[in-house]
Amino acid sequence: MAVIHDDIALAAPAAPTWPNPVWRYVRRHPTIVVGAIILAVMIAIAILAPVLGTTDPQALAPIRRLKWPSAQYWFGTDMLGRDVYSRTLYGARVSLVVGFAVAALSTTVGLAIGVIAGFTRWVDAVVMRVMDGLMSIPSILIAIALMALTRASMQNVIFAITVAEIPRVTRLVRGVVLTLREQPYVEAAIASGTGFFLILWRHIVPNTLAPLLVQGTFIMASAMITEAILSFIGAGTPPNIPSWGNIMAEGRSLFQVAYYIVMFPGVFLSLTVLGINLLGDGLRDALDPRLARRL
Repeated sequence: MAVIHDDIALAAPAAPTWPNPVWRYVRRHPTIVVGAIILAVMIAIAILAPVLGTTDPQALAPIRRLKWPSAQYWFGTDMLGRDVYSRTLYGARVSLVVGFAVAALSTTVGLAIGVIAGFTRWVDAVVMRVMDGLMSIPSILIAIALMALTRASMQNVIFAITVAEIPRVTRLVRGVVLTLREQPYVEAAIASGTGFFLILWRHIVPNTLAPLLVQGTFIMASAMITEAILSFIGAGTPPNIPSWGNIMAEGRSLFQVAYYIVMFPGVFLSLTVLGINLLGDGLRDALDPRLARRL
């Protein structure tokens, strides 16, 4: 005789689980996500500037000078009739290239100097006195002095800002290395006869990358602000290259009658720096176990 089981329930289809890890990451590190989105948007704007309804940022049209923002000129025009919208979007390229280049160069050079100085006492005594001397001078003054000795160009701006940022990276890395060289595994490597550079490569450098990555984001933001300051005072990129700094410099004399010339590149610069700083804060919280937030 067949027995009918009425207590068998049909299993409900399992809900898709792929969004859960993503949502958990967003909840745990919202500043990383927000900062990365803002920075990604700015990078996309810089790369796609030619196809975003822009015109030649250097095209002069005196008949269109000082047109206020409208449906035809989204950000208005400047005193020479150039489209501020096009100049602002193309200016993102200069700021982002300077920011990324300075961050990469200064962290690489600072890492090399800081690791050797922190692990070798006699090198530390010499190198850190030089770095202390450089750090006693405001970085913007070092950059201005170096730019005064060279001609205005993007490459010289990158070099000047990089020289000003290297001492800060060196001091950070050196402080981390001073702690690492007293660790038992490093002392064991030395006692076993491991070579100097092999110890640095295997045991020291990997443990400096987390704080160095965080510092690199703040250097990038600082470099973009410094580049804007240099261009604003006429010591940065040449006037024929649109950058947020020289766009604001050209509009400062007309601020009372056409403040939009200064406002739009200033807003873009502020948003970009905000996104980078949020990304750096989030990376610091995520990479430092003492500051990581647990949900």
